[in-house]
Amino acid sequence: MKRFATAAGLAVLLTFGLAGCGDSGDTKEEGETGAVTVFAAASLTESFTTLGKQFEAAHPGSKVTFNFGGSSGLATQINEGAPADVFASASPKTMQTVTSAENPVTFVRNQLVIAVAKGNPKGITGLADLTKPDLKVALCAEAVPCGAAAKTALEAAGVKLTPVTLEQDVKAALSKVKLGEVDAALVYRTDAKASAADVDGIEFPESAKAINDYPIALLKSAANTTGGQAFIDYVLSADGVKVLTEAGFQAP
Repeated sequence: MKRFATAAGLAVLLTFGLAGCGDSGDTKEEGETGAVTVFAAASLTESFTTLGKQFEAAHPGSKVTFNFGGSSGLATQINEGAPADVFASASPKTMQTVTSAENPVTFVRNQLVIAVAKGNPKGITGLADLTKPDLKVALCAEAVPCGAAAKTALEAAGVKLTPVTLEQDVKAALSKVKLGEVDAALVYRTDAKASAADVDGIEFPESAKAINDYPIALLKSAANTTGGQAFIDYVLSADGVKVLTEAGFQAP
């Protein structure tokens, strides 16, 4: 009887051990837990930070890490081997430079406004006002999507101006207004809205000719492909659309 009990005990232990191995494998295959690294355009900072927290709450055990910046700079980092699972760009042109991006999907659109100090002390009403000699203007560099959009809008308006600074992402351009270093900057509507306590966003008609589509894609080099795809699916979900719409983004 003693030997039988010992044998039975071993059988039970082996059964639980094998079941444990099976559970571990299943969790790994689900992949929605663990680290997910997302490279995203600077203009997505507020909305993606919110979505990251919501995604983690919906997927216990997951952890989303973001790298925000100018889309062209992020694309360069990815092409040079920086580890990332997902890339969200502020323009299709930039996404196309990332050879490891798989099946990009446009998930939102964005439009430019003129960011000015709260109360609009200089009385700026349109792009033509930015050419006044006493005004200091910041733009994004043409290499980044917000700069390319600004160039298109200015050309559509027939306006030529010389900015006092060219910034590498939209947040940097906006900060110049917030700090009082410039009188105005061309930034995305969403960024002006996120900083509504400090700046006003002046709408102008030519911005309709320079609307940016935002694509998002899983990267072939992703370390967590299932987790990365799950994050993309969350961005595209009703919860994701709600956050992005409230931030001022437009439907594609």
